[in-house]
Amino acid sequence: MWNLEKEATEERATVVKFPNFLARFRPVGTPGAAATGVPADRTTELAAELESSLSQLTQAQEQAAAIRAAASREAAAIRQEAGAEAARIVAEARGRAAHVRQDAATPLLLAARKEAARSLAVGEQTAAQLRRRAAERMPVVVDRLVAEAFRGLGGPGPDDTGRPRWAPGGSGR
Repeated sequence: MWNLEKEATEERATVVKFPNFLARFRPVGTPGAAATGVPADRTTELAAELESSLSQLTQAQEQAAAIRAAASREAAAIRQEAGAEAARIVAEARGRAAHVRQDAATPLLLAARKEAARSLAVGEQTAAQLRRRAAERMPVVVDRLVAEAFRGLGGPGPDDTGRPRWAPGGSGR
């Protein structure tokens, strides 16, 4: 890491504007007698060279911060709009839920009513058949019960055909 920092510092130091670069080699005085002069201020020169780059970097950082702040505000607005849209969609869905349930239940109710009508028809048919059979069998059962009752009381029993003698067409009357 230290090497990278050192290389970056060296690269910045080597980026020098050409006219300033030549000014470094200008003699301070004329050849000959010793002259007094002010030594070059390297720190000031380097700071002057980097000042424009650093000011541009500062401007870029300020622009980036402004872009981030604008993006943050826009994201908050988008989140707020999305939340409102979601709430509207949920409210609309809740409002339509009863109608949708009714629409979904209608075919099931119709099928259940048809099935109930079929079951009722089958039940009525079965009951009619049972009533018809009971009506057909009732005289025979009644005849047997009466014959048994007479037999228990010592009355006339059945004739040779098995019919009670008291019954119509029987021989006991």
